[in-house]
Amino acid sequence: MRDRPATAGEKKGLTMDTDRAAAPEREPETLRGPQMRRILASSFMGSAIEFYDFMLYATAAAVVFPRVFFAELNPALASFAAFGTLAAGYVARPLGGLVFGHFGDRIGRKGVLVTSMLAMGIATTLIGLLPSTAQAGSVAVVLLVLLRVVQGIAVGGEWGGAMLIAIEHAPGGKRGFAASFANLGAPAGSLLAAGALSLASLLPDAQFFSWGWRIPFLLSVLLVSIGLFIRLKVAESPLFRQFEDEAQHRRIPIVEVLTRHPRNLVLGTLVAISQLTISGIASVWAVNHAVTQGADKTGVLNSKALAAIALFLATLVSARLCDRFGRRPILIGGIVAAMLFAYPLLLLVQSGTVAGFTVAVMVGQGIQGVILGPLAAFLAELFPTSVRFTGSSLCFQGASTLGAGFTPAIAAALVGAAGGGILLLGGVWIGALAVCLLAAYLATEGRRRDLASIR
Repeated sequence: MRDRPATAGEKKGLTMDTDRAAAPEREPETLRGPQMRRILASSFMGSAIEFYDFMLYATAAAVVFPRVFFAELNPALASFAAFGTLAAGYVARPLGGLVFGHFGDRIGRKGVLVTSMLAMGIATTLIGLLPSTAQAGSVAVVLLVLLRVVQGIAVGGEWGGAMLIAIEHAPGGKRGFAASFANLGAPAGSLLAAGALSLASLLPDAQFFSWGWRIPFLLSVLLVSIGLFIRLKVAESPLFRQFEDEAQHRRIPIVEVLTRHPRNLVLGTLVAISQLTISGIASVWAVNHAVTQGADKTGVLNSKALAAIALFLATLVSARLCDRFGRRPILIGGIVAAMLFAYPLLLLVQSGTVAGFTVAVMVGQGIQGVILGPLAAFLAELFPTSVRFTGSSLCFQGASTLGAGFTPAIAAALVGAAGGGILLLGGVWIGALAVCLLAAYLATEGRRRDLASIR
């Protein structure tokens, strides 16, 4: 029997079904839907876990590692050596952004995020199991540096993927707030790291420096398991799916970024450096310097944990404001505030008191949050979908290396060269922030840009 012709209504229904299948997923109108909530939770939790691991190392480098891995050196050289291993992770972050960015732009965002989280969790757990130099000699230091490099590569891929999963699902008028969930994970992870190490530091010194400091590192296994459970339920970015068919015909993402978007790469990196210098000085160097000047280490770590709350709240508020007023005005305001507070922060840390350190780190990290809030959206809006993962990751991770990775060691060297004074350090810091301010002024405002149309 011959099939009858389709009726007009059936033809219309067939056409609508075909169009619906071919069209990319519609942009959500709100951040409150179940899928969007899952995406934001994944972005936040994944980033928080990665930065817990990463900043746990940074805090331990200031307080623990000089005595565990560099005990044979005098205190100043031991601190410098510990900060050198810290810098190794920051040097590796652009490599992570490059490698994970390449695959994130070619095969998708989601798989990259799962891989980066696993790598970070394994590296952090192994650091907690490392022998000291008293037990294994220089081999312990070599293994420490290698694991720190793995941490750097992992976090280099995490930030870009977590940020893009959120921003590429979000409605246009809420992109800044959605993208900030990847940044909100940083203070949350820092808070967990400082709190965990602060609790461990309540042990007697002999026990703390023998095994107590290892417990927060070993807890990474539990955190990564929770993060993976959430992350595996997240859908791929709709903007990536829209351009997925083109992926096989595009040039290598890094080549396209360097040849077609070099100006945005430079400007984005310089703007990102501004908040990362605050991180390197206020949350790493200042911890070590305050303790060296006589401040109680447990009190300093507790204050650092409180400062993470200030960073979190400031990031949240400024992310909201950037969706209303634009990315550049908020960024410029935050950088100017950092320049004005640079010397007061250093003088408060120099006081060698827990009270002075508390004010310095809380205000400093609050200012950092003002810059951090709009930063993710600002960087993402500089690049098209085809290279957005690579471009934004290189900006942020390159800035991490330059702005945070070397800052503690440079700060320690400048203070040492000045005979313990902070005048030279303050001048260099303000000069660097002035360059970042110029970059923010020259950059393109992206609040009203259509992400799909950026070329």
